[in-house]
Amino acid sequence: MINLEHLGQLAQQAARFLALASTTDKNKTLSLIARYLLDYQDDILVANAKDIHEAKEHGLNQSMIDRLLLTSERLEVMANDILTIVTLPDPIGTSDDVWKNANDLTIMKQRVPLGVIGIIYESRPNVTTDAASLCFKSGNAIILRGGKEAIHSNIALVDVMQRALLAAGFPKEAIQLVTDTSRETARHFMQLNDYLDVLIPRGGANLIQTVVKTATVPVIETGTGNCHVYVDQDAQLDMAVNIVVNGKCQRPSVCNATETVIVHKAIAHEFLPQLAQKLATYQVALRSNEAGLAFLPNATLATEIDYETEFLDYILAVKVVDSFEEAIQHIQTFSTHHSEVIVTDNYFTAQQFTKQIDAAAVYVNASSRFTDGSVFGFGGEIGISTQKLHARGPMGLKELTSTKYIVLGNGQTR
Repeated sequence: MINLEHLGQLAQQAARFLALASTTDKNKTLSLIARYLLDYQDDILVANAKDIHEAKEHGLNQSMIDRLLLTSERLEVMANDILTIVTLPDPIGTSDDVWKNANDLTIMKQRVPLGVIGIIYESRPNVTTDAASLCFKSGNAIILRGGKEAIHSNIALVDVMQRALLAAGFPKEAIQLVTDTSRETARHFMQLNDYLDVLIPRGGANLIQTVVKTATVPVIETGTGNCHVYVDQDAQLDMAVNIVVNGKCQRPSVCNATETVIVHKAIAHEFLPQLAQKLATYQVALRSNEAGLAFLPNATLATEIDYETEFLDYILAVKVVDSFEEAIQHIQTFSTHHSEVIVTDNYFTAQQFTKQIDAAAVYVNASSRFTDGSVFGFGGEIGISTQKLHARGPMGLKELTSTKYIVLGNGQTR
């Protein structure tokens, strides 16, 4: 069994080194990591091919295999995301606020790294580089524990990043990987209180709830994405069709994909046949309530389980509602507080939706697929937090910092 305590000790030493590193040195190193990803892409793609082969042997479905797959194009995107992080302001050492108190003390609230961050995640290898580069830029050491499905890819990616760290004069232990993917090691990792400052789970509902219930290390909970699109009676139907099809079909295996479309009854007769025609191209299975079945002859009757499920597949739940209020009630009942969408030309209705819906991202007339750290301009993300403490939504550099108070005096006593 891998010695997690030893990894933790090395990570703490690296974190102390990183906390003193200049922005210039960190940016040069990140640029080198991005270059190495492309220079050594043959090694990475060979390792990824092993994961894909094993995934097919174990019967993983096509959407899960797509999550695993790396290509030259995807590696280039990953490298470009790192280069975007290079261009972003370094939060470390910046002051959120400075003031003098009644005792003539100068008080500064300054940004500092969290320290050592652990992340437990599943099958997407791009998380490995996203999380590592964001943590590095924000002065944190990271210990990664990916899923067994991507173990060969993750070993190759971390090896390449560690080569770049050493070449740039940084300790390679700033980015480490737990290569033992057993449940026993994962459980031990979740309780590494002496070494981890925070633990971030990223994946499906089962993984996240396991971490929340098992971990003794402080957890930032990233959420599953049971994302809804409400098509209002005042929606432009062509726009609504495009938004739903994009949300469901552009990449169904990710947490910001659309899982349920809610349709106002006033436009259901016109909208649903149009939507079904477009979705048929992608062979999307539809599950609808009774009111929607009248317009969707190929749909099956939806159950409550369908409305609470994050499908991550070419399956879409449909519900026709009598009113805006009923749509709100449905979302409030089944939302995982990730990303929720309304399509409407009614300004008042849109404002009510944004006020009443409690989610990390609330959209008016846009696809849920935009909830992404890279798209938001963060250069990637370490996860999308659906909780309300510390951070919410895509977590970029600032969300990977804490604060301390620097107090300057000239002999004051109390």
